[in-house]
Amino acid sequence: MLSHSPHWSHLSRFSLGKYSTIAVSSSIYFTGLAILTLSASVPQLQPPACSGTACPEAGLLQYGVFFIGLYMIALGTGGIKPCVSSFRADQFDDTDPAERAKKGSYFKWFYFCINMGSFMSGTIIVWIQDNSGWGIGFAIPTISMALAIASFFAASDMYRFQKPGGSPLKRVCQVVVAAFPKRHAELPNDMSLLYEVDGQTSAIEGSRKLVHTNELGFLNRAAIVSSTDLKSASTDPWKLCTVTQVEELKILIRMFPIWATTIIFFAVYAQNSSLFVEQGMVLDKQVGSFNTPPASLSTFNVISVIIWVPLYDRILVPMARKFTGREKGFSELQRMGIGLVLSILAMVSAALVELKRLEIARSKGLIHEKADVPMSILWQIPQYFLVGAAEVFTVIGQLELFYDQGPDAMRSFCSAFAFLTGSMGSYG
Repeated sequence: MLSHSPHWSHLSRFSLGKYSTIAVSSSIYFTGLAILTLSASVPQLQPPACSGTACPEAGLLQYGVFFIGLYMIALGTGGIKPCVSSFRADQFDDTDPAERAKKGSYFKWFYFCINMGSFMSGTIIVWIQDNSGWGIGFAIPTISMALAIASFFAASDMYRFQKPGGSPLKRVCQVVVAAFPKRHAELPNDMSLLYEVDGQTSAIEGSRKLVHTNELGFLNRAAIVSSTDLKSASTDPWKLCTVTQVEELKILIRMFPIWATTIIFFAVYAQNSSLFVEQGMVLDKQVGSFNTPPASLSTFNVISVIIWVPLYDRILVPMARKFTGREKGFSELQRMGIGLVLSILAMVSAALVELKRLEIARSKGLIHEKADVPMSILWQIPQYFLVGAAEVFTVIGQLELFYDQGPDAMRSFCSAFAFLTGSMGSYG
């Protein structure tokens, strides 16, 4: 009889887990902020002062310190983002109807808080940097991050912890490697003969057992117990995988088309900081006595999110619940679909503004001139607002879908998978 391999059962010992990952990543992020603060405050770490119009280039030390700070912030962000949303969602008990309903609202307010931070950094912090110096401007978020880390550790005794299940990528590779040599093997008529550990708990720490499904039958071969496996005293997960492990990979594959679709949305979202800004640079930026920087209009995107989250949670969901009968009002896929439609409308709005701009430019003979077209930059506000509304539906729906549908021991991995679409869309 097959026995459970000690190495396989204690795989979680070598996994950091969400709490530890957040703790380590937050410390890296804080260190990066502190380095940036020093680079903007210590004279020796700043580039030489400009003499008239001549500005000497920064030295190797100045460049080095600055980029080390930036890369540490990027590294810390990569560890925090996928873990903090799923770790907070783990605090809700899915078996309790009241807590399950609260978890449905959590992802919306989580994204609301992110955008409140973006709004403050893009307005208050920028004003402080312009009027009081970059050193103070960087010091404020550094101190805020230190307080956030202290608060996170102070509440450690209150958290619910899910046992880490080891490396998701390793388990995915094991299924593929175990299935390939058995690609010509016949699947049993009785699928209960496929390999699974005895008892109620899964071989993967922190994960419930998953029921076998018939789709993607090739992968089921990873759980076929061969004559060689029967002779072995213990199981090698690179040669024989449990049904639960196989089903984990199937869930990821089923998620892939949804993941790929949201890349298109993030390609639209990336226009906030690229094409929309370029469009604003050739419009009339004068609003009263104030000259509006084109990039500052992205603040309306953040404002839109801040408006739409409470509107969605307090008004749209209760209204939709009456028609759909769903506890959350809309399913995650319906929300993402609404968001994609809104992103299309945002691009239509931007296209209409561009068509009008070109019409005015032709009539004024400005097509080949480096001059602003006499059309107010405020005409861009609707496209920014529509992108913000699309964010609320698409991004929040995506985060919730990838968390809820992801296997228990892969929720952080699925959240990271969701955030990856933002990077892919930006490259697009």
